[in-house]
Amino acid sequence: MEKQEKIVSMFDDIAPTYDTANRVMSMGVDKSWRKKACDLSYSYNDSDSVDMIVDVACGTGDMMDYWRKQAQVGGIAVGKIVGVDPSNGMLDVAKVKFPDFEYHTAKATEIPLEDGSADILSITYGIRNVVEREEALKEFNRVLKRGGLVVILEFMKNENPSLLGQIRDFYMNKILPKVGGFISKNLEAYEYLPNSIETFSTVENMQNELKDAGFEILYTQSFSMDISTLIIARKL
Repeated sequence: MEKQEKIVSMFDDIAPTYDTANRVMSMGVDKSWRKKACDLSYSYNDSDSVDMIVDVACGTGDMMDYWRKQAQVGGIAVGKIVGVDPSNGMLDVAKVKFPDFEYHTAKATEIPLEDGSADILSITYGIRNVVEREEALKEFNRVLKRGGLVVILEFMKNENPSLLGQIRDFYMNKILPKVGGFISKNLEAYEYLPNSIETFSTVENMQNELKDAGFEILYTQSFSMDISTLIIARKL
């Protein structure tokens, strides 16, 4: 099976327990990361209204809901929020949780939306699962309006971890797979997570890839012992 198809199949399998496993493993800390990503992105937007937000690799829809809730907090009018994911299993869960959003089953490299149609495009904890990342970033650029924002939250590879970073790596490599595997009954899927981080990009490389795809970096910050990194970039 092709690598990308195998990853999609894995997410189909763990979809029913995905939310429970995530909450337990992150201890809910990811909520603050997601809120900050939304609030900062809205602050970079020049208007108090947004026509369309696209969440790629939307999974079970949580980030889409944060876009909606934080817009309400900030008094920002959002026309449409669209979720894109190649896993029908994940989208089935999302449609039950958030039936009023629009969804498309599609890869990050083949987003079924018109050129220059989105104001904001986010991908949270999904870019490392995209095999053809360079093509995906070009596709993000195509879908975004000029001046539109791409928002990435991800577990990035840390080549020179501090003591706290080493603690993080121990948790990610030894503890997290067992917890996720116990909840989902799929140990292989949660062993994939630390392995995918180790083979993924560093923050600097991710920034360079975005620049090569036609973006200007606006904001970069790592949270919680560098577990998670937020990058916001603007389409030139």
